[in-house]
Amino acid sequence: MLFVLILAAAIWFGGGWLGVPRRLRLGLLTLLYAVLLLLHLLFPVGNPLRMATGGSAAPWLLLGGALALVWTYRSMLGGLHRRAGQREAEAAALRGLGEKPGFSDAELNRYARHIVLREIGGAGQKALRDARVLVVGAGGLGAPVLQYLAAAGVGTIGVIDDDDVENTNLQRQVIHKDSAIGMPKVFSAQAEVTAQNPFVTLRPYHRRLSEEIAAELLQDYDLVLDGTDNFETRYLVNRSCVAAGLPLVSGALSQWEGQLSTFDPARNAPCYQCIFPQAPAAELAPSCAEAGVIGPLPGVVGTMMALEAIKLITGAGSNLRGEMVIFDALYGESRKIALSRRPDCPVCADTRRA
Repeated sequence: MLFVLILAAAIWFGGGWLGVPRRLRLGLLTLLYAVLLLLHLLFPVGNPLRMATGGSAAPWLLLGGALALVWTYRSMLGGLHRRAGQREAEAAALRGLGEKPGFSDAELNRYARHIVLREIGGAGQKALRDARVLVVGAGGLGAPVLQYLAAAGVGTIGVIDDDDVENTNLQRQVIHKDSAIGMPKVFSAQAEVTAQNPFVTLRPYHRRLSEEIAAELLQDYDLVLDGTDNFETRYLVNRSCVAAGLPLVSGALSQWEGQLSTFDPARNAPCYQCIFPQAPAAELAPSCAEAGVIGPLPGVVGTMMALEAIKLITGAGSNLRGEMVIFDALYGESRKIALSRRPDCPVCADTRRA
């Protein structure tokens, strides 16, 4: 029995000195223990091997039980310490944010999972609260954009759309409910956002975006997200953002495929018209009503648009300036392509940096 204990000590301490990984040493000790138990179960009483290893399995069973209890106790303590450390880190982040004016206890608790993120923290959450974001379109892409921006705590969200909720919208425009059929989409969205997060303000504009109002409207915002479904409005939003020097997060859908990018010539990225100089023929870009669209796809792309907006506001990670993500839902594939500015772009050529 003494020999077995010496062998076990050699495996553990000698292996540690030689740099053998802890998991491997534990595995070897477990194997040694299993061999000892099998030896006492398979060999008859009085066998020399049994006698040399204690004569009975009872001491080994007691030893194994005691070690199992110790291991369980240590694991429970470690888990408690980890959870306590996580709570302390969260509390510290909340205390740091609590020093900034304007956050209630309910808000601090609501955004706690953001605040403990190293890339967001208290400063990032304050930036979200102070941000002013305009969403163009309250349909398939606008629905998840509005929901996630509101949930994230973006303080002021504007939404402009002249459509009313229809029964055919509900397959994919999840912010709207059956009871809202016939209601202007911006007011339906306002009710849902307010119910979701009363700490944010949603400004509804029940009208179509036009040249006459675009410049004045964008003066009130820092960032624009375009989820419209026609090229005329997309080109207008792009021109207006370039003129105002605002970044534009743009998404588009077709059947099973979606794409998104951040267009920002003021920071040397291309604009929308750099990539799409002119609208395609109508038969080459049919609407969702004509070609169809799978229901969850707007949720995927719209959520990615909201994520890009949050990163732009907080400065977290890298963004999609000069890049486009294309997502193929039918085959579960995505790819990213690089985008370049066009020197002769009629919209943003004058904004090129020297």
